Amino acid sequence: MSNHTVSDRFYFSTDTLSLVNKYSGATFVIKYGGSAMQNNSLQIDVIKDISLLHVLGIKIVLVHGGGLFINNWLNKLNIQPKFENGIRVTDHDTMEIVEMVLSGNINKHLVSLFNQNNILSIGLSGKDANLINASPMFDNSKNLTGKVESVNTLILDILLSNNCLPVVASVASDSDYNTYNVNADTAASSIASALKADKLILLTDTPGVLRNVDDSSSLISNLNLQSIKELYSEQIISDGMIPKIESCVNALNSNVKAAHIIDGRLKHSLLYEVLTSERVGSMIVL
Repeated sequence: MSNHTVSDRFYFSTDTLSLVNKYSGATFVIKYGGSAMQNNSLQIDVIKDISLLHVLGIKIVLVHGGGLFINNWLNKLNIQPKFENGIRVTDHDTMEIVEMVLSGNINKHLVSLFNQNNILSIGLSGKDANLINASPMFDNSKNLTGKVESVNTLILDILLSNNCLPVVASVASDSDYNTYNVNADTAASSIASALKADKLILLTDTPGVLRNVDDSSSLISNLNLQSIKELYSEQIISDGMIPKIESCVNALNSNVKAAHIIDGRLKHSLLYEVLTSERVGSMIVL
């Protein structure tokens, strides 16, 4: 990785203009969460970078989680966060907090930041206009962690065609109006698939897929489905990287052209990944 990728300024490379022309009019679905959301200064930079891509003519849907903020609120209310196999156990009381934090707090804050950058932004959850239809992930009816059954892109199509930037909280409901907490990676993948987006981009807390998780210089920049199978067999893809890779593969199998996993903590990582040939993360294609 070049030193300028961590610079306070983004330096346009010689191929940036051709990439801008290539992606003008394209659709990107970006998942935003983790430490890049928790740091206020970094959050402002991420919003500015997304705003720039929007101004350059790229249609963007931003999907966000907020697990760290949810845990903070649960602790304030003396509710112990619970996880099984890395997935949050969402009982009724926890679900109320999840929806309050994601839809009421984080979502509107992000919309406000976009509006401060003169970007017309609209906050949604999966419940709005039947955007995401969900079902329970587990047989236990008291666990309101959900999976995506379908995506209705009508409201997104309307907003994107009118130069608006939708910001989507990963909360959804089923046909009986039960509310579910949906993994943000999964929600972003499902929305990208339904839109047949040009790119699914996951802003994470890791540089990408690493051959050695303790060595950031072991980043694997380019992957396809065959190399992913090999990495699975070698147990290089493991733990928290598994659901991210699954989200990317599911999107690719649904006509999304490319998926990226990049470090949202690295300043301007999104711009370097998209607008330069150097790139800073892992790109997965069929």
